[in-house]
Amino acid sequence: MDTSPHLARAHWMSLLAQADPAELAQAMDAFAPPADTTWLRPAQTGLYMLRGRVGGTGPQFNFGEISVTRCSVQAGGHIGHAWVRGSNTRHAELAALADAMLQDADQRAQLNLQVVEPLRHAIDRRRDETSRKAAASKVDFFTVVRGE
Repeated sequence: MDTSPHLARAHWMSLLAQADPAELAQAMDAFAPPADTTWLRPAQTGLYMLRGRVGGTGPQFNFGEISVTRCSVQAGGHIGHAWVRGSNTRHAELAALADAMLQDADQRAQLNLQVVEPLRHAIDRRRDETSRKAAASKVDFFTVVRGE
């Protein structure tokens, strides 16, 4: 992983958004929000338009809509943001709070150890499980050439 602070933040924000909400809540239970926590944008759910391109290079078209919940919080002098798929407001609030707390250099190491890494392992485990299920149903087709 690149050590650039911006890439590190993008990495943990991605993990927080993809995390199972129950796993994120359990991981964040050990961390109390700072006393000066202010919700800048309470969790709100809306729709985003997904756009696609045929073959990745063709003209854009509207693929469909997806519900997204966003939230912003100021905690400990840092501003945290979150955008999560679906309408789980608690997931968005916890992800935004974790983002703000991870920006604090004093807490980052402990949060990485107790929140980010376990979530990364859980996401990797789910992806591996899904990949194994797909591989188990794979069918190899082959063509038998008839004699000419």
